[in-house]
Amino acid sequence: MNTSPLTICICGGGNLGHTVAGYVAAKKQFSVNLLTSHPERWQREITVKDGNGHTFCGELAVVSNQAELTVPQSDIILLCLPGFAIQDELLKIKPFLKEGQIIGSIVSSTGFFFIAKQLLSPGIGLFGFQRVPFISRINEYGRSASLLGYKKQLKIAIENYPEKEKLQQMLFQLLDTPIEVVPHYLEVSLSNSNPLLHTSRLYNLFQNYREGIYYEKVPLFYEDWTDEDAELLIRCDNEFFRILDRLPVYIREIQPILKYYESRDAHSLALKIRSIEAFKGLPSPMKKIAENKYIPDFTNRYFQEDFSFGLSFIKNIGDQLEVDMPHITKIYNWASRFISIKQPDFKIEF
Repeated sequence: MNTSPLTICICGGGNLGHTVAGYVAAKKQFSVNLLTSHPERWQREITVKDGNGHTFCGELAVVSNQAELTVPQSDIILLCLPGFAIQDELLKIKPFLKEGQIIGSIVSSTGFFFIAKQLLSPGIGLFGFQRVPFISRINEYGRSASLLGYKKQLKIAIENYPEKEKLQQMLFQLLDTPIEVVPHYLEVSLSNSNPLLHTSRLYNLFQNYREGIYYEKVPLFYEDWTDEDAELLIRCDNEFFRILDRLPVYIREIQPILKYYESRDAHSLALKIRSIEAFKGLPSPMKKIAENKYIPDFTNRYFQEDFSFGLSFIKNIGDQLEVDMPHITKIYNWASRFISIKQPDFKIEF
């Protein structure tokens, strides 16, 4: 590994790609390359503002859509990508990876470890976050972003890399957030965050939808959260933990929904979700057909990612372990009527 400065390659130009690239580039001890599909839309200096009034301005070293110009000279490659893009991105950068390099994903619940283990050499270090480090929004594409919320602690899994403490410290320096390394990659790959949080809410919002039905308004996704939404989420979470009980994971590394949101029942959970400042103002994924006529937007990432690259992994493992999960299955089968969900092809490793 190079000693100073470390070179970080950010793959992806979405909300998290903007925020992480700008935040990290603002630090003098890191050089940041950006691999993006639209380099022509980026300027070199990226500005990130957080909710505490702090501004971070960082200059990117290289901005390109060519992996050969961004990947080989990087010490750490960080995928800030939706689940559907991970396999294609790994195939794109694979020819330019070198033994000893480290590649990670900003969130692991969309299949990163399952896909990377199939595609990459065991000489490439892997790491992945259990939850995203920041809540992020683009302000002006290629120029600025908002960092809406920090996490108190981040949990990661590391595979194929023996110097775990060294990588842990590097990631702490990158993100200024305490990092805990969990024992098994399944503990970050299986998440009761978005794969259950988003999908249970979507089911309750649109379970009665069929062609020809229109909605008069777009509800706020979090601020209009109901007790019924929270109750379904809790039931899915209980099924999720029945799956974990059958796996070689430390349950303490994955908190139940009620504990994570510091709630005691469905009502208090709904109140908590409605009150989270960083979630406010976010609309439900819908598209306008005519005046006062809306339908679900099944192309939205809440559908395309959280079902196809979130809930599908949970259901696949539950099916392999023959776990009874009626609510997860009900939600999955409902979504299958509207979107094409490709069953992930992998066998769990013990």
